[in-house]
Amino acid sequence: MKEKISLAAARRIALAAQGFSDVRPGAAPDRRHLRRVLSRTGLFQIDSVAAVVRAHYMPLYSRLGPYPVALLDNATVGRKRLLFEYWAHEASLLPVETWPLLRWRMERARRNDPAEIYKGLAQWAKGNRAFIDEIYEEVKARGPLPASGIDGHKGKGGWWGWSDAKAAFEWLFWAGLITTHSRRGFERLYDLPERVLPKSVLDLPVPSARDAHRELLAISARAHGVATYACLRDYFRLAPDETKAGIEELVEDGTLLPVRVEGWGRPAFLHKDARAPRRIEARALLAPFDPVVFERARAEALFGFRYRIEIYTPADKRQYGYYVLPFLLGDRIVARVDLRADRPAGVLRVHAAYGERGAPADTAAHLVEELKRMQGWLGLERLDIAPAGDLGPALLDATGQPIAKRA
Repeated sequence: MKEKISLAAARRIALAAQGFSDVRPGAAPDRRHLRRVLSRTGLFQIDSVAAVVRAHYMPLYSRLGPYPVALLDNATVGRKRLLFEYWAHEASLLPVETWPLLRWRMERARRNDPAEIYKGLAQWAKGNRAFIDEIYEEVKARGPLPASGIDGHKGKGGWWGWSDAKAAFEWLFWAGLITTHSRRGFERLYDLPERVLPKSVLDLPVPSARDAHRELLAISARAHGVATYACLRDYFRLAPDETKAGIEELVEDGTLLPVRVEGWGRPAFLHKDARAPRRIEARALLAPFDPVVFERARAEALFGFRYRIEIYTPADKRQYGYYVLPFLLGDRIVARVDLRADRPAGVLRVHAAYGERGAPADTAAHLVEELKRMQGWLGLERLDIAPAGDLGPALLDATGQPIAKRA
């Protein structure tokens, strides 16, 4: 009979797997701490929205507390880099050792496999291979090179509103023929992998697609602690049949243990090395793209937390706000807060805050402390809280500022 795990235990297992039971560093975090977090998460998702801070910076902050962002920036450049960019769970930063495990996806992208590359981009590429080859030769001769470094890159009207040059760069990137050398602002500068990645990584053997899928699923399982088939598949966006075969092999070799989780109507799998601490004493704001919540069905099943990002929802139809961060306290998500970093004014603005059902009475006090910590990390001068949302007035009260005397 399968072992049965309570929902509370599943939450603790999942949060421990993501690094929330690890002791935060007493001094400034360094590469050792970055490596430790990476060993838990396996990736950092990238997103262009910078309402608070770009998404890939947040998972380290949520787990380590304030850290110099140069720590992450420096890990993404140079031949001694720890990370590279590629498509995993959307665009992601991944440990360089993962490069060989994704070569199968690159090779399928070169064949314009619609399962591994955007259909529109694949169709565009079929009729523009000569132009793509020209762009590759430009990178080879002139790299590192941004898409904007190509004459006429604005206004040719390629796929998805991109210029033809941008579409060519993206196809080459997906195909693994070029990769990110560095970024200028948020714009990628592209170069050849052999001029960017550590030689030790390029020399690693390339596994078969089947073996790579199994290894990626093992990384996903370790990052989840306990998970369903859908969770395991989603982490690296793998195909159904290959996911099923990989899970079966991991069960057979003892890496995954079939279990039942209270309240989950689907089979679940426990990683053999998953830890089950008695308590989780976390206190962290999470990015919308943090691995704890980026698979929305999992977040709802684990935490009873229904979460939808409303960036693309018209303002008058938003329920919670434009850029809403979940607040983790202990082993529960107890609140959500609509934040914006107003850098010109030097203010972290709390537009609204909402408590979750069953949130403890001291939620507002803990959230204020975390907001102050984030304000300091972002280098902003003050915190401005609007008394909006059911938790907004309590937040403002926790700062000692009466609503009528708000600045």
